[in-house]
Amino acid sequence: MIDCEQHTDIEVIHLAIGESAYFVCLYNKYQSQFLRYIHRTSNVEAEDAEDILQEAFVKIWRNIHSFDTNMKFSTWAYRIVHNETVSFWRKQKKMGVEQLMALEESDGSVDVQHDEKEASQKEAAIKKVLSKLSPDYKDILILRYFEYLDYEEISDVLKIPMGTVATRINRAKKRFVKVANDKNINFFEE
Repeated sequence: MIDCEQHTDIEVIHLAIGESAYFVCLYNKYQSQFLRYIHRTSNVEAEDAEDILQEAFVKIWRNIHSFDTNMKFSTWAYRIVHNETVSFWRKQKKMGVEQLMALEESDGSVDVQHDEKEASQKEAAIKKVLSKLSPDYKDILILRYFEYLDYEEISDVLKIPMGTVATRINRAKKRFVKVANDKNINFFEE
């Protein structure tokens, strides 16, 4: 029985290189986080998100030997997950899928309390606005405000300078507000 909790990510990576069973520790630790990121950035079906995640973890495993231990593992792995998600999106677009990031409509069959319904409506509105942004703006807002990465981590994931991260976040927020206003979406209504 492997005790994943007693090891840091770097220790687990070194152990996994010698004994592949340790790779499960990384998978178990990050799978839900990466799956959530895939859903937020691409709005794909659950099966497709699982496929993207699986491909990403295969690439992580294949490239684990080249991991630079001066980086955070999560940042390095986010980059691979990000690339796999973009790759999937490009393949789908090539195959004629017009709107991969379309907002799914609720059938309204679930009876929820007022607060939960309002939160759900705000979340749907946020997703709708995000789906209208360019991938550069959408990705950076999701990494910053949904995945809670700092500027340096975002810089590593997107392979752009930290100054560009700050500029892009600022521009993305302004664009988000403009799109929300154009769609008459007010997130702060009482």
